Amino acid sequence: MSKPIAGILNRAAPIALATALVALPLAARAADAPKKASATEAALPQVDDSVDPCQNFYQYACGPWIKANPIPSDQSRWGSFNALHERNQQILKTALEDIVAHPSADNQRVGDFYAACMDEAGADAKGAAPIQPLLDQIKALPGKEQLPALVAALHDVGVDVLFSFGSQADFQDARQDIAVIDQGGLGLPNRDYYVREGAKFDGIRQAYVEHVSRTFQLLGDAKAAADAKAQVVMRLETDLAKASLSLADRNDPQKVNHKEPVATLSTLAPGFAWADYFKATGAPAFQTLNVTEPDFFKALQTVLAGASADDVKTYLSWHVAHAFSSRLSKAFVDERFSFYSKKLRGVEQNLPRWKRCVMETDNALGEDLGKYYVKTAFGAGQKAKMLTMVKNLKAAYSVDIDQLDWMSAETKKRAHEKLDAIVDKIGYPDKWRDYSSVVTKKDDLVGNVERATEFETKRQLAKIGKPHDRAEWLMSPPTVNAYYDPTENDINFPAGILQPPFYFAGADDAINYGAIGAVIGHEMTHGFDDQGRQYDKDGNLKDWWTADDAKKFEARAQCVVDEYDGFVAIDDVHLNGKATLGENLADNGGHAIALKALMATLKGKGAKKDGRFTTEQKFFLGYAQVWCSNQRDDAKRDQAITDVHSLSEYRVNGVVSNNPEFAKAFNCKADAPMNRGAKACKVW
Repeated sequence: MSKPIAGILNRAAPIALATALVALPLAARAADAPKKASATEAALPQVDDSVDPCQNFYQYACGPWIKANPIPSDQSRWGSFNALHERNQQILKTALEDIVAHPSADNQRVGDFYAACMDEAGADAKGAAPIQPLLDQIKALPGKEQLPALVAALHDVGVDVLFSFGSQADFQDARQDIAVIDQGGLGLPNRDYYVREGAKFDGIRQAYVEHVSRTFQLLGDAKAAADAKAQVVMRLETDLAKASLSLADRNDPQKVNHKEPVATLSTLAPGFAWADYFKATGAPAFQTLNVTEPDFFKALQTVLAGASADDVKTYLSWHVAHAFSSRLSKAFVDERFSFYSKKLRGVEQNLPRWKRCVMETDNALGEDLGKYYVKTAFGAGQKAKMLTMVKNLKAAYSVDIDQLDWMSAETKKRAHEKLDAIVDKIGYPDKWRDYSSVVTKKDDLVGNVERATEFETKRQLAKIGKPHDRAEWLMSPPTVNAYYDPTENDINFPAGILQPPFYFAGADDAINYGAIGAVIGHEMTHGFDDQGRQYDKDGNLKDWWTADDAKKFEARAQCVVDEYDGFVAIDDVHLNGKATLGENLADNGGHAIALKALMATLKGKGAKKDGRFTTEQKFFLGYAQVWCSNQRDDAKRDQAITDVHSLSEYRVNGVVSNNPEFAKAFNCKADAPMNRGAKACKVW
């Protein structure tokens, strides 16, 4: 991808520019509503009356759901996002099976890709043969001098070795795309897995070495040779990891903004022929690029200089197997699952093949497949209602800015300008991506993946030096997520998230504002969080704050950092308040703005009971049910280390305890855990 995403869930990407709502798929309600229930009754979650909402609102609102929805054996967590993701996958599966059964000129590309993926017998018969050409290229490498062209060839088909190269909007002029080169080349999820101390992480590192060894054995090496190779991989990756930026630092745009002449790379890493690499990528000529982490490339020089040619070949061969193992024979698939899913996240059983193949097809040909989802699951009425809610949220945000007692008139003026300039993208792109040049074959899954990845790689590199395309989407239509892009100053809501439990047609406004309304507010707030506030209304990395206002913001943001630092994920692993700051600010601000928008829509007529709950109570319940989930302990640990989003429990309790309106709605005492009172953190 040309740039990363920020929003509700997380997605892997080069550097943290755009912001996504979550890092995982979503889920639905705990139990089906009675057949004669109203839309509002059906939308409300069951509650646990044995729990005082002022003591633990998450347990009160989600307890019955959690009890009724155990984690499936093929999942690391199960929540609202996951259940909706599952439903969307079923829709796509039906569409793909129909396409395979009734191929046409319009749909054959997607159908052949899915059919090739579903051919498990064919994959088993081929073993490692599909990646042998890449392994042979590596084996034939004469020496490290010829490494750049080989690295370019591997990058072209999605093999993440040494570093990554692509395009992004220029931080200084977001109207233009420039080249960007970034840290990379690791097999574990991020640097923390290589450097954190403790028995648990020692065990994970040992298990990783054993996994790498077993993979080499599947490629034909004897155990002793495979063990030695695994140690080489671990040594090289650890050196790269130590030079990599932390998750928190990568969230700071100032720390990944180093626009330099191309020649700078030859100063940082003179042993790598950069001109040969760039020529081999086929990228347009360019004079400057963003070197996100200069110190990483200094370290890369040291790593390559200290490694033998055979060591480098071992490292490259591992990453080829790592990149494609999920598309090879069952032995490779099972080995990959046993480490990355079972060991790291506690998953008991692999996903059925059809689910993996739906996701493979979506990853490779997302907008091609997305057309069929939109036809089935998204209507004009949903888009119109979303636009109305966005308008109402913006109006509430505008009032909130005016009422801030810590911000000067000068900064407020700039904040209003940025808010007014936010662009809304809802459902799906106005223009679908053209995949006509991608060749797919029914009997060549790995080749299909390579060709689709090469298409995307070339598409991204072709952007260098051209005007930035603000109409492009970074997520496919079926995606259960949302995101804000600071370089475009836009909020994006794929069709996949505009379904229950985020949006209930015909339900009380209170529930929908608590759910999808808070999502809208979340994405808007990303424009003003610790990262987004550094970009102006046009998407440029430009300071528009007075020095005094910036200090006040930082002080208020530190309150949030300290609060979330105190939350425990599992055992002695706490949340990282700094790394999760942007998402926590968006959760808190988006939730508060959504409630204000609801009250403005109702002209202040809250507190009246309609059934069991008041309007405000229904709003908070609507918000909480979005985050109801069960999660395995290993998955909690992994999320706390690798994800910029807090665990679901704290996305509820951390937020409502900061909102005095919650304490009023549920009559919480001053010393109740869900009422932080004077200790409450508030920025927006």
